[in-house]
Amino acid sequence: MVDEGPTIAMFLYNITLQRATGISHAIHGNFSGTKMQEIVVSRGKILELLRPDANTGKVHTLLTMEVFGIVRSLMAFRLTGGTKDYIVVGSDSGRIVILEYLPSKNMFEKIHQETFGKSGCRRIVPGQFLAVDPKGRAVMIGAIEKQKLVYILNRDAAARLTISSPLEAHKANTLVYHVVGVDVGFENPSDNDPTGEAAANTQQTLTFYELDLGLNHVVRKYSEALEEHGNFLITVPGGADGPSGVLICSENYITYKNFGDQPDIRCPIPRRRNDLDDPERGMIFVYLYQIAHLGDDDDEPEFSSAMPLEEGDTFFFQPRPLKNLVLVDEQENLSPIMSCQIADLANEDTPQLYVACGRGPKSTLRVLRHGLEVSEMAVSELPGNPNAVWTVRRHVEDEFDAYIIVSFVNATLVLSIGETVEEVTDSGFLGTTPTLSCSLLGEDALVQVYPDGIRHIRADKRVNEWKTPGKKTIVRCAVNQRQVVIALTGGELVYFEMDPSGQLNEYTERKEMSADVVCMSLANVPPGEQRTRFLAVGLVDNTDCLQPLSMQALPAQPESLCIVEMGGVEKQDELGEKGTIGFLYLNIGLQNGVLLRTVLDPVTGDLSDTRTRYLGSRPVKLFRVRMQGQEAVLAMSSRSWLSYCYQSRFHLTPLSYETLEYASGFASEQCPEGIVAISTNTLRILALEKLGAVFNQVAFPLQCTPRKFVIHPETNNLIVIETDHNAYTEATKAQRKQQMAEMAAAFLNENLPEAIFGAPKAGAGQWASLVRVTVCRFASAGDDWFVLVGVARDMILNPRSVAGGFIYTYRLATAGDKLEFMHKTPVEDVPLAIAPFQGRVLVGVGKLLRIYDIGKKKLLRKCENKHIPNLVTSIHTMGQRVVVTDVQESLFWVRYRRNENQLIVFADDTHPRWVTTACLLDYDTMASADKFGNISIVRLPPNTSDDVDEDPTGNKALWDRGLLNGASQKAEVIMNYHIGETVLSLQKTTLIPGGSESLVYTTLSGGIGILVPFTSHEDHDFFQHLEMHMRSEFPPLCGRDHLSFRSYYFPVKNVIDGDLCEQFNSMDPHKQKSVAEELDRTPPEVSKKLEDIRTRYAF
Repeated sequence: MVDEGPTIAMFLYNITLQRATGISHAIHGNFSGTKMQEIVVSRGKILELLRPDANTGKVHTLLTMEVFGIVRSLMAFRLTGGTKDYIVVGSDSGRIVILEYLPSKNMFEKIHQETFGKSGCRRIVPGQFLAVDPKGRAVMIGAIEKQKLVYILNRDAAARLTISSPLEAHKANTLVYHVVGVDVGFENPSDNDPTGEAAANTQQTLTFYELDLGLNHVVRKYSEALEEHGNFLITVPGGADGPSGVLICSENYITYKNFGDQPDIRCPIPRRRNDLDDPERGMIFVYLYQIAHLGDDDDEPEFSSAMPLEEGDTFFFQPRPLKNLVLVDEQENLSPIMSCQIADLANEDTPQLYVACGRGPKSTLRVLRHGLEVSEMAVSELPGNPNAVWTVRRHVEDEFDAYIIVSFVNATLVLSIGETVEEVTDSGFLGTTPTLSCSLLGEDALVQVYPDGIRHIRADKRVNEWKTPGKKTIVRCAVNQRQVVIALTGGELVYFEMDPSGQLNEYTERKEMSADVVCMSLANVPPGEQRTRFLAVGLVDNTDCLQPLSMQALPAQPESLCIVEMGGVEKQDELGEKGTIGFLYLNIGLQNGVLLRTVLDPVTGDLSDTRTRYLGSRPVKLFRVRMQGQEAVLAMSSRSWLSYCYQSRFHLTPLSYETLEYASGFASEQCPEGIVAISTNTLRILALEKLGAVFNQVAFPLQCTPRKFVIHPETNNLIVIETDHNAYTEATKAQRKQQMAEMAAAFLNENLPEAIFGAPKAGAGQWASLVRVTVCRFASAGDDWFVLVGVARDMILNPRSVAGGFIYTYRLATAGDKLEFMHKTPVEDVPLAIAPFQGRVLVGVGKLLRIYDIGKKKLLRKCENKHIPNLVTSIHTMGQRVVVTDVQESLFWVRYRRNENQLIVFADDTHPRWVTTACLLDYDTMASADKFGNISIVRLPPNTSDDVDEDPTGNKALWDRGLLNGASQKAEVIMNYHIGETVLSLQKTTLIPGGSESLVYTTLSGGIGILVPFTSHEDHDFFQHLEMHMRSEFPPLCGRDHLSFRSYYFPVKNVIDGDLCEQFNSMDPHKQKSVAEELDRTPPEVSKKLEDIRTRYAF
């Protein structure tokens, strides 16, 4: 036997493409210290700050931070008399962390971090519950069992926040359900919690704790037993604002309690009238609603605790659409992603992600494409095919644009912007000629550049003209607020500047270029200066020069240039003027479809740090637009792309829209940051609202929760199975409505959309059902495609029991759009996995692995293996090999021996893994994900594969029950990594045309990420050191250690965390510099490496 040496190691880099969207906590307050209401949400391991726009009500994301830990509780608090809210975070780090949002840096800063226990989500380590004194004097952090700590908050002489040592309020043998601060005005602060004594007949008690500020300790003040089982507490305002006390929310009732002799007040929770719900029974999006009416209209039913009711009775109400609230904005939520497939079914070159997500009647099948969503504000036809469009304002102080100028081959059309857009003739623009450029000059004058001259239109409609000399014409021009530069035929440049009286003067000296000018761009005039010093000129001989400061040779002929200032941080100058200090970038669009972005030194004019990106097959045209108050560049090739800075990172994202030819920024009342563009013979006004989004979504609604779907390979149709526990099928719903119709005729006509009002609950054991699906061909049945669906009967999830299952077989019509029922095959357990295998089908029936073939009346059993320990969850095949995943025992490699008709397990894994999904990487390697949020890759050692192949009788592998109760050979672990969210789909694929392969995963909370291999040792070495420095220089926000978070269940192995590395861009500049120096690089080189590895595999 020849040993082939050690397995080749594989090093991977993790990149998140779409962060998780499922929200676990949300709080509101004034975190930036202004009067604006803001929202902080946590999405598992991410903290995000959102701000609703005061005018439009749209919610914008200001900041998103990965915290590399699990956020278990979140509270906003404000010191007495303060103007700013702080954020208290309880997490799995065993520490209480207080964060402050700094608007100037757009960062969360950690002000305090106090350690009190072990890390991890443990029963007796505080972190699960937070309660804040409404007057901002103390905060309590509690565990599920026993421990509760109180911290006193105050400020020191410099008005900084201080935190005391913890005061203990422990009580053994109790479980806490909820903790809340009671509003007692300026008395001693108190907290209370309903706790259940851990006994079989748990009696819950409501306990009030008081923090005595004089004696500096916590007293258990008062406790009383509860009648109902409470699960949530709400503080009632106290002091001057109200009676104080708490509301206890329990099943069917809300009860008000206060200390002392005040009697309880209780009221049943009203229920829907005539609900289909089972009579025996008892996802967070960010929605932003605006209150339209206060609900004070008289015919609305009111319910009060003063109304007499028999014990056990309740009030009823009719559900109806919203009347008092108006939906202002909602955020797209992918959570939960149940299943995902990546394929280019729409033939668009770039693959799409087909994602089954949602739960119950709110489920959807979504198609995700990489790109920004574009909302069309208006589309209007034009009399011909225009070649350019601009917008201008009348005065520099104006908020909105006044004119849209459209240039045709031989004419110019001027449209005025008001309630509607209509043509005007008295604007002073010359209409009988095409236009090269027009813009606002100085405070209130307009300039139009056309082939034969320049027209300067003053505010009082006086017109000054400058005509071109002799037979020369103007071929290109560049204009900013005070300067005009034109290029005449033959490469001659003429320069004009505006003097203080508003006159446009030509400079006598002209500049001869070495070749014809093909494009030029002027930078904007910096605030407080008369002129910009930079003009970029592109010549036919493929160079691009900043006269005469620097030259850059280009790989192809330039098509357009654009100098913008981007990536700024807000700074206030001495006069208190707010502006952004960014970097100047020269963007160069080439004729071969490539965009170059180069940093332009504002002092010397040197060009450095060039980044390139291929955009499409047509020459790239560039346009300057404004997005979220900053300059951005719209680049147009065969698709349009937007290059913008968002949360201190550059994004270059395609627009999900048809091809555009020319564009300009557009501002009006309805659309303050829009784009006006032309496409063939139409003028379009567009808005981009979801900046920072990676994917745009097209959603198709489904009735029940989608579980799995397959793609029919020939017609590209999707076959989806949907099922819900505790739900009715449509037929049963109609039948129950009929039964109840004797009671109320009105009920039958009521048809409320379940996606908004929710679906009725049917009780345990009721499934509106379908379960597992696959598409396959049988060797014995010719070319027909069959769809096999596995179904369970009377399945109870916990404790697990099942009466049996069936496999339904359908024939797929040739067009792939109809299913024709053939037969159903009874099996003794749930068929949780089905996979085609060599012209037959492999089925996992409970813990049995079987091969079936098609028969006339049912499927015929051909072969079976009983050695899988618990439950087969998925089956993957390659050649004669089968890889089976078990619900809690990881992977099994099985070989099918055709001659003996045996399935033999010949290798397995050394670690237990609760596999949710798996994916074949190659003949020896499997990637799998488990329900605790880990991804691992295991590989068979090089000497395994042949061992079982050379065993002609199959007896050796059958009797050789080798190591650790399992198979005789073990797979090696190549890589382990903790994602932190349950991964439900894995797929090896390429995401961009011409890109390399990567492993794409999607998570239950709506996240999408990829693991990409390093192609060179030096890259791996560089990122490994960067990750190491980032761990020490920029530790995670909530106090969890990054290395131990990524090694939550298995020590992290061979994976570098790109999410941590990319936080390099949001560090302080001096920290960036010190980390980059440790790596022998400059900060721009480091961020270029980060950008390159991203764009090589994805976006």
